[in-house]
Amino acid sequence: MMASDLQMNSEQLRSKPPTRCRSPFNSIKFFVLCHGMLQLAQLLVSGYLKSSISTIERRYGFSSQKSGILASFNEVGNTVLIVFVSFFGSRVHRPRFIGGGALVASLAALMMALPHFISGPYEYTVHISQSKDDNSGLCQLESSFQTPLSNHSCTQQESHAQQGVFPLLLLGQLLLGIGGVPIQPFGISYIDDYASKRNSPFYLGILLAVTSIGPAFGFMMGSFMLNFYVDIDKMSKDEIGLERGDPRWVGAWWLGFVVAASFLFLTSLPYLFFPQQMPKEEAAGNAKEPRAEEEKKPLPDPVQELTLKQFLKSFPRIALRTLQNPIYLLVVLAQVHLAAMIAGLATFMAKFIERQFTQTASFSNMMIGGVNIPLAVLGIVLGGALMRRLKISTRGSALMCTSAILMCILTALPLLLLGCSTQRVTGVYPTKQNRSLECSSGCSCPIEAFNPVCGSDGVEFRSPCHAGCLTKVLDDNTSKILKYTDCGCIGVSGSYGYALPGTCGSDCKHLLLPFMVLSALTCFIASFSQTPSYMMILRTVRPEDKSFAVGVQYMLFRVLAFLPAPVLYGTAIDTTCIIWGKKCGRNTSCHYYNMDLFRQRFLGLQAFFVTGAFVCFLLSLLVLRHRAGKQGKQAGQGYTMIDRELSPDKNTASKELQNMAA
Repeated sequence: MMASDLQMNSEQLRSKPPTRCRSPFNSIKFFVLCHGMLQLAQLLVSGYLKSSISTIERRYGFSSQKSGILASFNEVGNTVLIVFVSFFGSRVHRPRFIGGGALVASLAALMMALPHFISGPYEYTVHISQSKDDNSGLCQLESSFQTPLSNHSCTQQESHAQQGVFPLLLLGQLLLGIGGVPIQPFGISYIDDYASKRNSPFYLGILLAVTSIGPAFGFMMGSFMLNFYVDIDKMSKDEIGLERGDPRWVGAWWLGFVVAASFLFLTSLPYLFFPQQMPKEEAAGNAKEPRAEEEKKPLPDPVQELTLKQFLKSFPRIALRTLQNPIYLLVVLAQVHLAAMIAGLATFMAKFIERQFTQTASFSNMMIGGVNIPLAVLGIVLGGALMRRLKISTRGSALMCTSAILMCILTALPLLLLGCSTQRVTGVYPTKQNRSLECSSGCSCPIEAFNPVCGSDGVEFRSPCHAGCLTKVLDDNTSKILKYTDCGCIGVSGSYGYALPGTCGSDCKHLLLPFMVLSALTCFIASFSQTPSYMMILRTVRPEDKSFAVGVQYMLFRVLAFLPAPVLYGTAIDTTCIIWGKKCGRNTSCHYYNMDLFRQRFLGLQAFFVTGAFVCFLLSLLVLRHRAGKQGKQAGQGYTMIDRELSPDKNTASKELQNMAA
């Protein structure tokens, strides 16, 4: 009896998993949780940069073209190294590579915030004292004190605040792209290798959802952080002389990078403890599945059998062969058009809303992160659900993409009409004058002066000095400037008028609601095409070329869309500038845009890219119909490459998602 009990106990002990498997670092569920948090932190940085790009531009005097270069520069490091992800695969310790990449990204985020700490306080032009006895910044007749900054002060200012800022930000973006290379591909492949066949698609779906919604959190964080003044750590609240609605206001853009860097650092630490190989997850309610999975060994990945030299030699050949597939080429070109549109809009849409509808940067980011991006994510989910429910074929996918983009064009074109011209600014718009106004010619206004005021006659001036204002009225309690009086250039009923601090703003505020509705609707409809277009790619290439095809696809995304599009949009915006800011004899960020040209060129590029995507999807549909006619006699022969249905094999679906991420 005792012997039988001992034998039974020993069998029970052998049947139990080893103690080490009970560690959370041997659980694929814990890995999925950690990876979801890490991807959220990574995309938080990316979204936050785009939300604060116009603020950084104003703070350091960048042109929109420079801002576009900065926004796209993280793709440089990513593009160079992403090719090798397919080669290394499971040869390396993937969790540690992910953790190392996250640490590099955390360092990069801190580097992005570094310019704030190495530069001096933000000095906006024409800082007017809140003292009753100090009339600096106003029209001072028979005074010559208002001269450009001395060469000494300009040289000192450049050396401390300007010269090293842009290269430092570029370096941070480069490191951010390099650090992000292993995170998603290695993470998804690791999950697919060690998750059960039943749970793998669910886990990957969670990560893809986080990937989609992550940038929205970045924009929402930008909306919150930009409410604080940039030098909140260097001065008290009472010393801040600007209101949030002032066009010179600069929010605490650096604070979000510090928060995101801390989040990235914390989420990277668990990866240092995950093993290179993890016990395969057991499927709940099916005790036989783990043994069946062990017996059914996966087919070896041909990429893993190649040496690095063989891999580099074979990649161009397979890439060329893949690009010769007309369906693949047309669909990828359509996706490149849409990706270019998204890259440009994500970078500069907040700036457009600020300028066209006279909104703060905080509000503009809230609109993008709280309305546009969530609706785009919803469109992606509904598009995938619709494909699954209706079991749409490849031709059906092409028809779905073509129809969605056609509807997108119909909602995007009216956006070109929702706007108005630049407000009247004396000496700037509608008539630009390079010489001083006669009414303020004796005020010796500095060339660099920019402190917009709105006259009582509804006309804007670049500064109180340009309006010929001699005095100011202060609030007795807060000492803030209420208005400027005795303004020689503002005539009301034959007497001198007054001016209020701040810009007059545009007359388009009532058009913001219809603009946001149409813009969000356009994002929602366009996102319907994402899932069917990906499935068209996966169904129309050779099975052995699928990993390479997706790799080439993402390479083209980066080279043809994510890298050039923000620069193209920024350059187009710069061509609409009327008056550039001046500092130490150099151009800084633009003060006034021709808003008609801004709207037409900015949204015109959107319409151009959407139309290009429509043409490519339409051509792919025509090619598929032509092929279907030729192969009509072969339709009864079973499985074909052009029109195979979604595979019911969940493991295959998981591999396709993994290949998409690679």
